[in-house]
Amino acid sequence: MINENKNIVLILLILALFTGATIEMAEGSIYIGIVLFIAAAILITQIRLGESTVMKGSKLYLIVGSFIVIADIGYNLINSNTTNLGTLDSMTLFLGVSLIACGLKNPQIRRMGEFGAYISSIFIVLFLIFYSLFGSLDIDFMHKFDHYMILLPTVAITKLMGIPLEVIATETVRLSGAEDMTIVIGGPCSGLYSMFLLIGIVVGYSRVEKLDIRNTLFILGFTIAVAYIANLVRVIILYVTAYMYGQEMMMTVHTHVGWIIFAGIAGGIMYIMEMKR
Repeated sequence: MINENKNIVLILLILALFTGATIEMAEGSIYIGIVLFIAAAILITQIRLGESTVMKGSKLYLIVGSFIVIADIGYNLINSNTTNLGTLDSMTLFLGVSLIACGLKNPQIRRMGEFGAYISSIFIVLFLIFYSLFGSLDIDFMHKFDHYMILLPTVAITKLMGIPLEVIATETVRLSGAEDMTIVIGGPCSGLYSMFLLIGIVVGYSRVEKLDIRNTLFILGFTIAVAYIANLVRVIILYVTAYMYGQEMMMTVHTHVGWIIFAGIAGGIMYIMEMKR
C-alpha cells in the first residue's frame, strides 16, 4: 500500500512537471521548460509499476521514436524563426521520447513510455481533427466554441463581480481598469489543449492499468466537464488580474496559471482513477 501511494504521488508530480514544461516551452521560458522536463524525467525512473504490455526492448520503437524527435527538431530549426516550440511540436517530441522509452530495457521506463505514447498520440489526433481537419473543411467550430462557450460565459460572470467588460468581436473583449486594453480569447484560451491532454491521460492510464470500461467512460465524462469549468475559472482570473494590475501582470499570470490549474486537475483525476482501479 505504501508503494502504491508513493507511485500516485510520483505520477502526479511528473504530470505537473511535464505539463508545466510543455506550456513553458510553448508560451513562456524555454529554459524553465527544459528544467521542468529534466525533473520529470528523473522522477519517472523512481516509479515502480507492473510489467509493460509493449515488446521488450524493441528496436522498432527506438528507431521510430528517434526519427520523430529528429524530424520535429530539424523541421523547427529549418522553418522556425523563434526558439519556442508550439504545443503540437511539444507533443510530437513527447511521442518520440515515449516511443524511445518503450524500446529500452528498463521495464519501469517502458511502462511510462507506453503511458506517454497514449497521451501524446490522443492529443495529436484530437488536435489535427479540431484545428486542422475542421479548418480545411471550413467548419467554424473553434470561433463559435470560443465565443459561445468561453467568452460569453466568462464575461457574464466577471460583470457580476463589477468589472467592466465589453464584447467587441467574436473572440475579443475591451476592459477598462488599471489600463485600457483589449483581450483576445481564442486559441489556447479555449482550454481545448488541456482537455485533450486530460482525455489522453484518462485513456492512457485506463489502458495501461486495464481499468473497467464503465469506470473509464464515467471518468472521461467527468474529466471533460471539470476541464471546461476549470478553464472558465482560468479566464476569469486573467480578467481580474488585467483589471487590477494591468496587461503585463496578466501575461505573466497567463503563462503560469494554466498549467498549475491543469496539474491540480490532472492530479485529482489520477487519484480518482487509482481509487477506481
